[in-house]
Amino acid sequence: MALYFGTKALSKFDTLLQRGNYSKLFILCDENTHEDCLPSFLQHFPNLPPLEILEIEAGEESKSLSVLEQLWHSLSELEADRHSLILNLGGGVISDLGGFMAATYMRGIAFVNFPTSLLAMVDASVGAKTGINFGPFKNRIGAFADAQLIGIVPEFLETLSDQELLSGWAEMLKHGFIASPQHFQEIQDLDRTRPLPTLAHIKASVAIKEKIVKNDPRELGERKILNFGHTFGHALESYSHLQEAPLSHGHCVALGMIVALDISVKEAGFASAEAKKLQHFLGEAYSWPSFDLDRDAIFKLVSGDKKNRSNSINMVLLKSMGEAVYNCEVEFESIWESYKNLVNEAD
Repeated sequence: MALYFGTKALSKFDTLLQRGNYSKLFILCDENTHEDCLPSFLQHFPNLPPLEILEIEAGEESKSLSVLEQLWHSLSELEADRHSLILNLGGGVISDLGGFMAATYMRGIAFVNFPTSLLAMVDASVGAKTGINFGPFKNRIGAFADAQLIGIVPEFLETLSDQELLSGWAEMLKHGFIASPQHFQEIQDLDRTRPLPTLAHIKASVAIKEKIVKNDPRELGERKILNFGHTFGHALESYSHLQEAPLSHGHCVALGMIVALDISVKEAGFASAEAKKLQHFLGEAYSWPSFDLDRDAIFKLVSGDKKNRSNSINMVLLKSMGEAVYNCEVEFESIWESYKNLVNEAD
């Protein structure tokens, strides 16, 4: 995995451009990164190949088959070929969608990721997962595809809202939960209204994911622990969009971790007192949604999670901080009961 940070990332990308002899460079961005990130980014590269910009609307709704089809059409009309290069400049939606676009166009053309959100820096852009949402389900259609280069430039974080930073912080906290109590300790004291991590924090979080992915690139075993908080979190995220009251991915993962901690006490032997302390910590930064959840709708979304097998709901649980276990079969009623109890306690 060619992963670089700061000015080194920029210089490595410039070298890639010069050596690659690409026929065209296609930059995928949304309207926000087009305005806030692209101009300053391009200033670093005076000798670009012929350039085309592909702009999509910001938001999770763009991670869809219809938008992907439009992008395929654009690539064809602009005469993209197998010697073209795609640069994904944006958050997780851009990384996931752009990577899948590159992996499928002409059976695969080269792409690079320059994530601009904290969530994409520590999670979405790293690990070779690409894809789109399909129906109500998150990331249902996709492929594993490796970027030629991943460049993490922390200056992009200055363009983010508080909510975007909170979304990424949740995934960093997750890395601490599943693999490194020390990392959790180091980042838990960031400002809970605007958690802006240092480059050292980002490197440490990325290193945790990078090590797990290297050991299990196709998510056949250990890599599944990266889904801690995602069984309920993905369902909640999808449901919030159906309610037209969308919650960020990280916000939903944080609430999913609160639920998963509750089940970890019941099913995996996690210490109850410690779980309560951690749930309180997460609850102070990530509130429960104002809308009520429909049990049947959540059941359908949880049951459709990619980690499940046959009729079993498989969750990632914790035995202790830094010790995660995967493929834990959990009854939906246990998940629903935990959610209801936790919301009642928060009221």
